This record gives sequence, C-alpha cells and structure tokens, in this order.
Amino acid sequence: MIDLEKKKQLSDIFQKIIQQNLELDAWSWLDNKVELIKNEEKTLQLNLSFSQLPRKLGKENIVVQSEDVADLKQLLPGFSLEAWTIDRLCRVWLLMQLPDQNKEQYLKKINTLFIASEMNELIALYSALPFLSHTEEWVGKCEEGIRSNIGTVLEAIMYHNPYPSVMLSEGAWNQMILKAFFTEKDVKKITGLKERVNQALANTLNDYVQERLAAHRTVHPEIYQLIELGK
Repeated sequence: MIDLEKKKQLSDIFQKIIQQNLELDAWSWLDNKVELIKNEEKTLQLNLSFSQLPRKLGKENIVVQSEDVADLKQLLPGFSLEAWTIDRLCRVWLLMQLPDQNKEQYLKKINTLFIASEMNELIALYSALPFLSHTEEWVGKCEEGIRSNIGTVLEAIMYHNPYPSVMLSEGAWNQMILKAFFTEKDVKKITGLKERVNQALANTLNDYVQERLAAHRTVHPEIYQLIELGK
C-alpha cells in the first residue's frame, strides 16, 4: 500500500512528532525498546513494550506542527493524526520499526498482538493498518474489526484511515459504510467515502432509508448524496 521510501518518510515524521511530544527520558525508553525488538526473534519484548507504553509515556493528546500535517497529507492522502494520543502514535511507530524480512515471523508477532490486545491496543493496531508490511495479509483483520461493537475501535478503522478504501472488497466496504451510518459515526471522516460509492451500496442505503422512514426516524443527509452518486 505504501512503498518503502514513503514508509521511511512517514516513520521519520512520526519520530519527529513523538520527540516533540515526549520528555527526553521517555524518548530514551522508547528508543531503547525499538532496538530490542529489532534484535529479538520472539514476541516477548514486543508484547511487553506494547503493553507498558502508556504507563511509561502517558496518554496525552499529541500536538502536531502545521508543516508536519501538510507533509503527512501529501505523503498519505486521507490520513490524519487528528485526536491521536501519544501512546497511540508511539505504538504505531513502534510497529513500523519491526523487521519484516521473515514474513512468517512478522505475521506471527502482529497477530499475537491482535489476539492479546485490550481496547486501546486494538485502536493502535487498527490505526497501524496502512503502515504494516505485507499489506494484503491484514484485510481479514480489518473486516474482523468492522464487526466490532466497540465504538472507538470502529473509529480507528473508519476515521482518516486509507486502508479500508484501498484494500477492502466491495462487499466489505459496503458493510463498513452501512455500519457507520447504523452506529451514527461521522461519515465525513471516512477516507474514500464518495470515491468508492457503488450501485450495490446505493441500493443497500436506499433500503436502509426506507426502513428508517417507516419507523419515523431521521435519515442522515449524507445517505441521500451517496445514493445519488451510486446511480
């Protein structure tokens, strides 16, 4: 999804933002953990670092300079760090440093994190989808996340995340959009929303509108726009 050069540039920007938002001792702790996971074949150090990270670095919202916002927008259209916390960004950046030459080992490490993660860890993992290596391997995880009933996890997948619009099949994409309306998410934050409108989605949304109207419920105005685009 992202070539190696862009991934390196994105990683550098993330590192810059992290260093601007952390005290020196906190950054030293994180930098040390990166070196450890780079040289470890097993998952123990990665799992420990991933879980310990908020306690060591905090959970404050990050401050991002305007020039970094612009650079991120240019490198990865549709992506944004809006409302991200420092632990979320550090977890994503940590995963970007994980060696990926051994595909089987890499997949095992990431999948182990998915299995053992609590809510905030899942938010970071789904936020990291655009930046993980072996891009096609995470489609199933993305689809699994869409079935979640945890609102913040859904938002990590839906909001300012280019992965679904690039990688999901039409059926999975349509399911995500319908769930976004059903769970009253801010659909304007969904990357690729209008670009991926299709006839099947328009038909499904039209049925959804009829059900809402029959139940005397309000209908999100964005739905009518998508139905019109899908014709």
